[in-house]
Amino acid sequence: MKTLRIGTFNLFQFVEPPYSWYEKQSTFSKGRWAQKTAWIKNQIIDMNCDIIGFQEVFSKDALEKLTKELGFEYFVTVDNARVAKEDPSVFISTTVALASKYPILEVQEVSIDKNSILSHNFEGDFKFSRTPIKALIELPNKQKITTYVNHFKSNRMNELEYSFTKNNTLQEKKDKTKNALEENFSKALKQRLCETSSLFYDFKKTPTPIISMCDLNDKEFSLTIEALTNEAYHDEEKENTYIMHNVYDLDDRAMYNPHPEQKEIKRVPTSYFEGRGNVLDYIFVSKEFDKKEKNSIGKVNSYEVFNKHFHNNPHGTLLQSDHAQVVCEIELY
Repeated sequence: MKTLRIGTFNLFQFVEPPYSWYEKQSTFSKGRWAQKTAWIKNQIIDMNCDIIGFQEVFSKDALEKLTKELGFEYFVTVDNARVAKEDPSVFISTTVALASKYPILEVQEVSIDKNSILSHNFEGDFKFSRTPIKALIELPNKQKITTYVNHFKSNRMNELEYSFTKNNTLQEKKDKTKNALEENFSKALKQRLCETSSLFYDFKKTPTPIISMCDLNDKEFSLTIEALTNEAYHDEEKENTYIMHNVYDLDDRAMYNPHPEQKEIKRVPTSYFEGRGNVLDYIFVSKEFDKKEKNSIGKVNSYEVFNKHFHNNPHGTLLQSDHAQVVCEIELY
């Protein structure tokens, strides 16, 4: 093999009838479910991936069947979507899933970093909002890689959360969010920072090259990304040192600006809220996929956003998804 295609796909309420999500009336008819799954199949075919991380998975057996029909021989989840005590036909939580055309050799637990939980002054018992997947995959060239699938805590309560640009320093981001975190004005952000900090330390002890697929539920240049990828976030004595890289930043074509008079290249949004587009869906890779690194095993060839379903309605529909899908292609040496 010469290339590896990776995707991340938020399915938006993947609930097979007669089950419902959160409320009894929130369910698909058989006809509408057939429409949704047909669209998902076509989207996966267009993405043309070897490995896909999925979010908003309620009906995991239905997703496993769907992906295996498309040639993904290997499939894993590490959790079950919970159902309401008073009505077991209503799902009240969601999970993530991983589908691969190549063998999944091992699935491991992502450990919670207790020191990070303490340093963020998290109150109560911490647990991931969705249990992450950590899976070892063997590629046809016998290279082993560790893949992660995540869906971090969402800001459903619309708490105050800041937006940053590439010009904001890490310290500026910390200073601006300090009060909101200390006073618990932004509990969702604190949860995400604890989640991503635990992932950071798990990345650090993983011996193989890493690919992480996620619905970050936070924006470009966010403090959440710093916690996930940057040594300096966790140790103030260190300079900015990134152990994971956003594949967008490693794709020369994505970073090329055909209009240099514009100060900033605008990324294609992967989700919309109240008419405003945001980049919430990401693929991160370890240094082994950075062509500038001496011992790299591959390089990012392309970064693509699959968003045709937004053209008529940027907010998406239940019969499709309210997220765009992100795909990167990696050329292996």
